[in-house]
Amino acid sequence: MEYKAYLIKYAEIGLKGKNRHLFEDALVRQMHFALDPVGEFNIRKESGRVFAESEEAYDYEETVEALSHVFGISGICPIVVSEGKEMDEMARVLCDYVAEEYEGETFSFKVFCRRGDKSYPMTSMEVAAELGGRVLDAFPHLSVDVHEPEVSLTVEIREKVYIYSKEIPGPGGMPVGTNGNAMLLLSGGIDSPVAGYMIAKRGVKIDAVYFHAPPYTSERAKQKVIDLAKQVAVYAGPISLYVVNFTDIQMAIYQKCPKDELTIIMRRYMMYIAEYFAKKRGALALVTGESLGQVASQTIQSLYVTDDAATMPVFRPCIGMDKNEIIEISEKIGTFETSVLPYEDCCTIFVAKHPVTKPRLDVIKKSEKKLADVIDGLMEEALNSAEMIKIHAH
Repeated sequence: MEYKAYLIKYAEIGLKGKNRHLFEDALVRQMHFALDPVGEFNIRKESGRVFAESEEAYDYEETVEALSHVFGISGICPIVVSEGKEMDEMARVLCDYVAEEYEGETFSFKVFCRRGDKSYPMTSMEVAAELGGRVLDAFPHLSVDVHEPEVSLTVEIREKVYIYSKEIPGPGGMPVGTNGNAMLLLSGGIDSPVAGYMIAKRGVKIDAVYFHAPPYTSERAKQKVIDLAKQVAVYAGPISLYVVNFTDIQMAIYQKCPKDELTIIMRRYMMYIAEYFAKKRGALALVTGESLGQVASQTIQSLYVTDDAATMPVFRPCIGMDKNEIIEISEKIGTFETSVLPYEDCCTIFVAKHPVTKPRLDVIKKSEKKLADVIDGLMEEALNSAEMIKIHAH
């Protein structure tokens, strides 16, 4: 079947009030971004619907794949178009559609009509009844069931007539960019790419910061994180990735602070640095992949002490999820196989054998004073030497 157009359905956007058009405009922008590599599409809004049409040849699978990555879309309906609104022409196109799309199949059906063009001389019920009769005449082996049809044939009468019967699920959520900006602390693990995906699904535009520790971590570990950022960018759009050389700060903490507090103190300095770049990008929140109780640094006491280092909100989309749930999402969005590659982004030399699980803020701050003579210079160097990489999905 050759489809020239797609009807795009949204769900949550429809709940918006007078500013709904802003969310629709953001959805259209994200669709343009997603479809640019596929072909030239005319995307327009029309009475609670969004349509994407192309007069040029394009790849159907690539188009559906691209649209299925656009947050805000709840359903993708491939449609055929009848240029004329005369009953004979609509019936011809509808019957041709049934013949090609459902060749050799037997099923019950119902014709549903929606009139965007209220000047059309027949009511929706009259159009549906007439077209249903025409389909039944053309395909006598089919049957009508107006209550629980196996196939719903939908006809929308607008400037043109749009016909469809199938709806491909979209990712849902809100269009990226409609809920502000945030900075993701991105590692090479499973959790943080999922956190980036989930916060982007709520309409948040994200950038990211990655803490690199050469020579203890390799260039392959850095490339792994870049690859993960590209996979997240398929859904979240372009990402500015800041690569921070964290080695000297880690070494100072390792040499001067109690071994059981290493991870917590490192996390606090990561928060300081991430917030610096967040403010630089105009972000209003930090995002991490932490799940409550998953490891020692993710107990509620540890998160409390970690959050004290930040002045802006810290969002944790994975906080109530277990590992299997996080893995399931990572497999769905295509990051899992990259995340499990054996290129660690945090050398085991910096991980305590018996980390504190219930740290006290006053104790941690007292330990951090041991860094007073070196930390300012190390932080300045880390911030000034950071590399910014612009990440695109395509």
